[in-house]
Amino acid sequence: MSATFDKLKELLKAQGTLSNEEMEKAIAESGPLTPEEITALESEKLELAKAKTDTVSMDDYLAALKVLDSAAEGSDEYKKAEALVEKYESGA
Repeated sequence: MSATFDKLKELLKAQGTLSNEEMEKAIAESGPLTPEEITALESEKLELAKAKTDTVSMDDYLAALKVLDSAAEGSDEYKKAEALVEKYESGA
């Protein structure tokens, strides 16, 4: 992956979104993105937007609680389940 891609991905993670102006600025400073990199960034932007609007169902919450009971603490599976539980309990 290019330096531009890495820079934009860090910015996306930090802000949760990317504007076209931010992308254009990074491209002007660090060089162009490949079509695959553009697709990857757009996909991640959509996933982040979806995560902000999704609500956690009771079934998802109960399944996440089971994972917390059985998965190793600190594992990716555990962290994802923990995030679901926290989101559900916060009312989101």
